[in-house]
Amino acid sequence: MDINRSILERCRSNDRKAQQALYAIYAPAMYGVCLRYYPNAEVARDILQDGFIKVFEKIRSFRFEGSFEGWIRRIMVNTALEYHRRKGDGREVEINEESMDGQELETLDADYQLLLSVVASLPQQYRLVFNLYAIEGYSHAEIGTLLNISESTSKSNYSRARTILREKVSQIEKLEDYAVLHARTI
Repeated sequence: MDINRSILERCRSNDRKAQQALYAIYAPAMYGVCLRYYPNAEVARDILQDGFIKVFEKIRSFRFEGSFEGWIRRIMVNTALEYHRRKGDGREVEINEESMDGQELETLDADYQLLLSVVASLPQQYRLVFNLYAIEGYSHAEIGTLLNISESTSKSNYSRARTILREKVSQIEKLEDYAVLHARTI
């Protein structure tokens, strides 16, 4: 989504209505980013609020080069990582909804929610590394710097996260297969 330059200019002048408009446009997507790092709704909202405070404080540093949404996303990720450091705790898909019927959309939403819950169930450190590498596109060297761990630890955490995710998805598939088979025999 490309934001209107005049809204950004007004935000730079601390125009509250422009700030509200910017928040309304980006908060839902950025809340999703925060939830990927902290699957607790209350904590994710706190991170979102802290992140937007930083967005409004730093908006003058945005140079209209590259994606504004990407710029905000980086601030949200960094805010989540700062929260992680303070606490000491251990890709976007476009879907054409017009071409899908209601049942397909419900199934897709259920699958998406299931996937989010499986990722959210990862241990904190694995979830952070998985999100940074697989979702945000950071390198293992960058992740190591951000989390104050070695590059090899980042790689190891990512590998372990993938293994855990594969195991959990396999278990879910087995349960679904059993449910289908059991339903046929009744």
